[in-house]
Amino acid sequence: MKTVDIVILGGSAAGITSAITARRHHPDKSILLVRMEKQVSIPCGIPYIFGTLGSPEKNLVPDAILENNRIDLLVAEATKIDCQRRRLLTGKGEIGYERLILATGSLPTRPPIPGVDMDGVFPIFKDVEHLRLLQQELQKAKQIVIIGCGFIGIEFADEINKIGDKNVTVLELASNCLNLAYDAEFCIEMEELVRSRGITIRTSAMVKEILGNGRVNAVKLKDGSSISADVVILGIGSRANVTLAKDAGLHIGPTGGIAVDRTTQTSDPAIFACGDCAEKVSFFGGRPSLLKLASIAQLEARIAGANVFGLRRESDGTIGVWSTAVGDLAMGTAGLTESAAKELGYKVVSASAEGPNRHPGNMPGATQTKVKLVFEANSQVILGGQIRGGDAVGEMINIVAAYVQRRMTAENIATFQIGTHPALTASPIAYHLVKAAEIALTRM
Repeated sequence: MKTVDIVILGGSAAGITSAITARRHHPDKSILLVRMEKQVSIPCGIPYIFGTLGSPEKNLVPDAILENNRIDLLVAEATKIDCQRRRLLTGKGEIGYERLILATGSLPTRPPIPGVDMDGVFPIFKDVEHLRLLQQELQKAKQIVIIGCGFIGIEFADEINKIGDKNVTVLELASNCLNLAYDAEFCIEMEELVRSRGITIRTSAMVKEILGNGRVNAVKLKDGSSISADVVILGIGSRANVTLAKDAGLHIGPTGGIAVDRTTQTSDPAIFACGDCAEKVSFFGGRPSLLKLASIAQLEARIAGANVFGLRRESDGTIGVWSTAVGDLAMGTAGLTESAAKELGYKVVSASAEGPNRHPGNMPGATQTKVKLVFEANSQVILGGQIRGGDAVGEMINIVAAYVQRRMTAENIATFQIGTHPALTASPIAYHLVKAAEIALTRM
């Protein structure tokens, strides 16, 4: 039996990042990454397999990143964790470990809908063979129904629509698509754009049953209507993959993830957990958080990898930073939306600023950009922000995330020192982030 200083179980965003971080902080330790997949898909790139990229093979994490960091790889299925003996049992034998990092990720949620297990109904597993089969089915299909209009629903719908000669319908139980990610005015803009691209979105739509005789042929809604379907895609979220951890006796948290402290240590001092499999607490008051994002996974992985032999880092809690894009429209959120902040009981002041992201506004590449910032009314501390515009949104929202993480006030942001250039940014006189903070101050 082989004994390794650090064993990482899981080969996606959290597993790879924790392994690389462990190598940087513990250069003399032996490190082994164990995963069951021969090839690993880039999770956030999965929707783009079906339109922009064209195949699952164009959306892979290269194994060279492990080789370059002197990290050994074992492709095998893990079957048991023996905490007492510090052993990981796999289909290819036992491995002893000094420290174990669990990065087993998440599994797609299957709703309790009759017919959900029929042929032609696809949850989104992060598995190359599964995605290749889905792609083959989509090539033949004419009628595609996507259940769930969050990030998966929006991005899959637009990418599948690029294949051509497809009728794509997205069903959403809530009153707006993306309603957990953005305030209503942003959701409505995205819905209008997606519909303008030939995709049908039905909100406030409850699925009653998936119909067919072993193979899906329609989706029936609670209102009695039916939609023809050759393929149904489930895009309604995910749950932590904790089976091995639970069977090993590790504590499980209130939202179903592996219970960890702020150093990512589990109830076993020799085991750490990060990514979608790990329990999360919110940056805002330490409440349990259901967010599962690659950006969160890499943060936790960098903490876990650094801490396995001596605690060095702690998490401040999950802020939540994300973005999405369809066509030329990009939107991002960091922290709390106005609606989410109010639901949590905050007294809020919000302010928006809109204008071109170049100066003058007729410069090449200028995009109309909107920034909305949300502050706690009494302390003036920022709670979150949303941005709508072009491809610059992806990096602009990271600035808002920094504001939130450092608990900056509206006054701090209004006096934030910025660098500008006519071909790259908005005018220093009307810089969106600063302007929104100034407007908020007048309302306070």
